[in-house]
Amino acid sequence: MKKTIHLFLLLFVVNIINAQQQNATFTITPDIFEENDEITITVSNIDPNIWGVTDIYLWAWYFEQGSNNANNAPTNGEWINSNEANKFTNNGDGTYSFTFTPSIFYNTTGIDRIGMLAKAKDGSGDKKTQDNVVDVGAFDLSLIQPSKNITIADRDSPFSIKANTTIPADFILTANGVIINIQQGIINYDYEYTVEDDTEFILTANDPNTTNTISKQFSALISPEINEAPVPIGMQDGININPEDPTSVTLVLYAPEKNFVHVKGNFNNNNWTLDDKYLLNKDTEQNRFWITLNNLPNNSDILFQYVVEGSISIADPYSTLILSEFNDVFIDENTFTDIPDYPTGKTQHAVSWFKTNENAYDWKVKDFNRPKTTDLVIYELLIRDFDELHSFEAVKNRLDYLQDLGINAIELMPVSEFDGNISWGYNPSFHMALDKYYGSPTAFKEFVDECHSRGIAVILDVVYNHATGQNPYYRMWNDCNGCYTGKVTSENPFFNIGDTNTSFSFFNDMDHESQATQEYVDQLNEFWLKEYNIDGFRFDFTKGFTNTIGDGGAFDQSRINILKRMNTQIKDIDSEAYVILEHFAPNEEETILINEGMLVWGNHNFNYNQATMGYDNSDFSAVSYLSRGWDTPSNISYMESHDEERLMYKNIQFGNSNADYSVKNLTTALERVSLAGAFYFTIPGPKMIWQFGELGYDFSINACEDNSISDGCRTSPKPIRWDYYEDTNRKAVYELYSKLIALKKNEPVFQTNNFTLNTSSDTAKSIHLTSSSFNHPGIKNVTIIGNFGVEPIEIDPEFQNRGFWFDLLDGRKRAIFIRDVNAKITLQPGEFKIYGDRPYFPRIRRPKKPSIVIYPNPTRSTFALREKAEKISIFNNRGILVKEFEGKFAPHQQFPVRELSKGFYIIKVENNTKNYVTKLSIK
Repeated sequence: MKKTIHLFLLLFVVNIINAQQQNATFTITPDIFEENDEITITVSNIDPNIWGVTDIYLWAWYFEQGSNNANNAPTNGEWINSNEANKFTNNGDGTYSFTFTPSIFYNTTGIDRIGMLAKAKDGSGDKKTQDNVVDVGAFDLSLIQPSKNITIADRDSPFSIKANTTIPADFILTANGVIINIQQGIINYDYEYTVEDDTEFILTANDPNTTNTISKQFSALISPEINEAPVPIGMQDGININPEDPTSVTLVLYAPEKNFVHVKGNFNNNNWTLDDKYLLNKDTEQNRFWITLNNLPNNSDILFQYVVEGSISIADPYSTLILSEFNDVFIDENTFTDIPDYPTGKTQHAVSWFKTNENAYDWKVKDFNRPKTTDLVIYELLIRDFDELHSFEAVKNRLDYLQDLGINAIELMPVSEFDGNISWGYNPSFHMALDKYYGSPTAFKEFVDECHSRGIAVILDVVYNHATGQNPYYRMWNDCNGCYTGKVTSENPFFNIGDTNTSFSFFNDMDHESQATQEYVDQLNEFWLKEYNIDGFRFDFTKGFTNTIGDGGAFDQSRINILKRMNTQIKDIDSEAYVILEHFAPNEEETILINEGMLVWGNHNFNYNQATMGYDNSDFSAVSYLSRGWDTPSNISYMESHDEERLMYKNIQFGNSNADYSVKNLTTALERVSLAGAFYFTIPGPKMIWQFGELGYDFSINACEDNSISDGCRTSPKPIRWDYYEDTNRKAVYELYSKLIALKKNEPVFQTNNFTLNTSSDTAKSIHLTSSSFNHPGIKNVTIIGNFGVEPIEIDPEFQNRGFWFDLLDGRKRAIFIRDVNAKITLQPGEFKIYGDRPYFPRIRRPKKPSIVIYPNPTRSTFALREKAEKISIFNNRGILVKEFEGKFAPHQQFPVRELSKGFYIIKVENNTKNYVTKLSIK
């Protein structure tokens, strides 16, 4: 496969999922072969289940004699749809084989080398192995010394070069293009050269009996004279802009085992060249290199990279923004304006980017009072699939919708820099950089600020278990001199050589027992908390924060210690920050962690979905923190998350039925989701909603963009259906959720620790809550009953006492008198009741004062504003820009919209002092 194509796919492919690249073992029989010989490729140490598939396919390419340009095999097919002709044979013992004759398979002759990898039929999401390239022909050359492509040497020191061939050959050695040694008719080559300067060697072996030629390229770099100096006091790893002089910046790079580092970039006439003027100082005691760049241009974009030992160009691991040579051209100007051009032709790989003398953001909300853990109702969303504008600003413009729903926290799926643009974000490359596909740092801060002004906390999903091949700390210590697909070497202070978890393999596994990793994680957490004023984290796959070999399912004291240490560091920065773990470890272990003040995810998707579908194996009592023996509601429970199948999809596809009632009916399926909500939000403890669950989102988690269903499409973009809000039956789910959330937050009884769940396998279920404190005027007792079956039932409500009770969802507040607490109540399929011994008086929300006056509203043809404006943007209910006006508009000027169809629109008005958002109805 062409390397350029491969890197493009690696950084660009759209469907990144948690089943990622594997490092398999390739064996070729016979090991030495000609292009007309039949060979068998055998792949071992590979598990297709990690990719969610059973079959694997060969992706192959070849190089012609004397050429470094690769050509793909004609039978490859497409990267997202391999040709069936290239399917490996499953040998039944964990290995897979493919037999072919190179000249026939590639349909050519004069083949010098062949390349191969194994992949899923749809290789998107990096569902592939590493590249493998082997020589064709019995004539072969092996370089014995030096053992690395680049060797650091002292000036005027001897440099040993040793090699051998499979048959006697003629050897030619060049240094910087000049022939320095020739040896003929030998198998073992041995030569010693005195290195006086940086030298690039090429050793060529010629087969005297044929025209076959093989070359090996390697270099010796003279270690420059390093200035030893301690890192200035107060400097952190990364980019340190001088607050007293914003045109001065100190760069600090942690790089043990490295000899020297340069910095190159667009600053001070450097023009991306290696220059000892920009050789970093070395602090040997701290294993760090550093340099202070002065007199940088004011209010300018500064781009730079480190060059480690003259060969590996990397962005700063602590970059807050990076430029990508592949991805940036696909970022819309409306999402992130004025992104500098990538310095194409001057360098490769990610580039660090910062601005000098950039104005600090002026936070409007400086004293945000976070919701109590017991009150948390979290809305998890993927920006890409929440609004077609896929930006922080677009989500900010949707906050009215979320605020009216009643949620008080938003959990964003990862927004730190990830490979490609279209992703869930669990393929992180730069943990501290904001991914530009979602918008600018200022836009993110404005989003957080606006959330806080509405009483909504912001929680970030962060991924510290692993990093992709782009990560600078991975590239600095691997066996391929900084490539993206090699193996970690033992010198790497951040990554494990292999993945310690035997059941999951996610890119490159971080070593959380390493002091270097711990300091790295601590600095990342501090940055996100302080720079963006966020309220906490959801840590992805914390089960993997250990070096204990296994599947992570056993009690692990080492992992506990790592997480306790991390939590302590976070709480030292922000004592009230939420620390949420996706852990799923033994209850004993999670109990220890929650007693330290952490929260854990609680997955109840299967049980709730069995209940909504109408089946009796649906006991969701584990949603109660009391069922785990806990004293605190520390489980973030959910019926749906980004990782789980959607309730409505399974309702419609697999729902139960009888002659008169079918869960597969859309309206009925929606009512079943409402039923589940009544038995979800009312259970004490924090809760989480996956985006659009409140509207009965019914596209499968595995829906493809062509409307088919495939495991390989798990992370593909999904339809954004804001039109669901206009559907009466779907909006009824939203409105019920809103009422239930308000009950949960406003009535103390829903925070009690005195409650019981009768939700066993029977389809008749009930919940009873009794207030732990009677020193309040609200509801003292609540009884909830529901019919999760598909037949009418009679249920014993088991009211806590005789007397007047009220249907808490009945706005008329009519009382019923209960004489017999056990008198059975008939419920139709999907019907439920929430009774309280006091009426519920919803808090009256003050009508929102419109930020700007628009009239007439509704309108048929034109509208006007009472304020002046410079730009007016009109978005439809799916968030798509449909019309725009720009200019110097005076108050009361008319704006024509006659061509727009009937419906609701979002109007964004901009002037030189403020931006406003309001709604317009066209009738």
